[in-house]
Parts: sequence; C-alpha cells; structure tokens
Amino acid sequence: MESPESLSGQAVGVEQDATPTSVDVDTAVLLLGAGVTAVTHPLLYVKLLIQVGHEPLPPTLGTTMFGRRVLYLPGFFSYAQHIVKVDGKRGLFRGLSPRIVSSAISTMVRSKVKQQVELLSLKDDLQTSLRKVVKETTHEMIIQCLSRVATHPFHVMSVRCMAQFVGREVKFGGIFSCVMKIYKEEGVAGFYVGLIPHVLGEVLFLWCCNLLAHFINTYAVDESFSQAAAVRSYTKFVMGIAVSVLTYPFMLVADLMAVNNCGLAAGLPPRSPIFRSWLHCWNHLNQKGHLFRGSSFFFRRLPVTSLPVVED
Repeated sequence: MESPESLSGQAVGVEQDATPTSVDVDTAVLLLGAGVTAVTHPLLYVKLLIQVGHEPLPPTLGTTMFGRRVLYLPGFFSYAQHIVKVDGKRGLFRGLSPRIVSSAISTMVRSKVKQQVELLSLKDDLQTSLRKVVKETTHEMIIQCLSRVATHPFHVMSVRCMAQFVGREVKFGGIFSCVMKIYKEEGVAGFYVGLIPHVLGEVLFLWCCNLLAHFINTYAVDESFSQAAAVRSYTKFVMGIAVSVLTYPFMLVADLMAVNNCGLAAGLPPRSPIFRSWLHCWNHLNQKGHLFRGSSFFFRRLPVTSLPVVED
C-alpha cells in the first residue's frame, strides 16, 4: 500500500505534467492565428480587389431611406460569389499561404520582443499614469514596427497574388516563386514596397488610440458613475474603431504601392497610374476622392446625378 507522501508526490507530478509549457502555448497561439487568418482571408481578398478599383459587377439602382436614387455597388457576398464563379471555392483563398507565414512570424517576433521589453520595464519604478501610458505605447510601437519589418515581404507577396485576379495573370504563385520573381525584378527593395505608409498608419493608430482612451478614462468618466469601470474597459475598443477609420488611407496606399508597377494589370495604366512615391499615390487618391475606397464591404453606393427616362 502506498504512503500518503508518495500519493501526494504523484499528484504533484500529474499537476506539473498537466500544466501547459510555453512551447505548448506558443504552438496553440500559432495554430489559432493560422485558423483566424484562413477564415478571414476571403474578406481581405474582396477588400483588396475593391481597393485596386476592380469592379467586375454592374451597380444596381436603389433608393435611400430619404428617397434619393443611388447606384449600389456589389457588396461582399455578391463579390465573393463572382470570385467563386470564376475561380471556384478555392479561388477565395488565393494568396493565403504568405499570410499564414506572415501571421506565424509576427506572433514569434512579438513574443520575443515583448519578453525583452518587459525585462527592461521591470527596472523602472511605477510612474505617473500619463507617463506610464506613453511608456507602454512606446513599447507597443517598437514591437509593432519590428513585426511589420519582418512580415512585410510576405504581405507584398500575398497582395500581388490576390491582385492577379484582375488581369488573370499567373506571374506570382507559391512563396518560393514569389521570392525569386520579386528579387530578380526589383531586388531587396521590392519586398518593402509600401512599408512606410503601413508603419506610419500603425504607429499613428497606436498613439491616437492609447492617448485618447487614457484622456477619456481620466477626465471624461466620472468616478461617481456606478458603471465607470465597465465604461473604461470598453473605451480603448471604441477608440480603436474610430481611429482605424482615420488611419485607413495609410493602409490603402500601402496596398496600392505593393501592386503598383509590378507587372500586373491591377497596377499599370489604364487601371492605375504609375506612382513615383507613396505621397504621389496619396495625392492621386485624394484628388479622386478615393482615400477610403474599400473601407466598407456593404452599402457601397454611387450617387446618381441623372438617369434616363424609361418609357412604358
């Protein structure tokens, strides 16, 4: 018969075995990230095609709740059905493999950098609230920038693979062929086309979101309010949605620069001018009123200035 000490030792051993290791957690996070990336890929695929201005389906006539006549452009589901009709269901996942690799690299880079940043932050004493927010945001910015530099080449590959739908090209295929093609034609710089607006947009998003959430929680939410804690918990989320709308043009310009003048119809005249820089692209979109093109999947409409009279 076993002694109580041996039984307790076995119980402790079982608990230790049951405790997930850091490797198990990292693996689970990588698998979860890959799954989310795969599920959301059709959304980003349709968004990318709208961003480059590809509208293969005609608009439909409709009216607003105020009786104004408008032309509605196809939404996500209509667009996705068109892709399935042309390329089959697998066509919805064109350009997925570079995004999965990008997601995995981003997770690993963030994990490693975050550990180093946390070790450095432990050396400092607790600071005032605003200084603490600034410090945490600076750390987040460093992590985000390093992650973007590491994953941007795969973002360029994915965007170009998806943009091939416009001209029905087969120039960019698997990851290895994309690497060889881009390096041969554009060199190392080709992997980082559109990096600057992407980084600027993400940095601007971080600072605006964190600082706005801090000021609202500090000065706008009254401590006497019974639901103050609940309101504060949602402030950053709401600010994230609002700020993402303002920083969207940076993401749009980054994606267009990744496609521009790379040999695909989506990035060449007459569909798109050849941009000298990302600022040239921004000014062009601003003049056309297209800085928010692709920001919405539904209720995309064009105002109808004049319609022909239909006789019976």
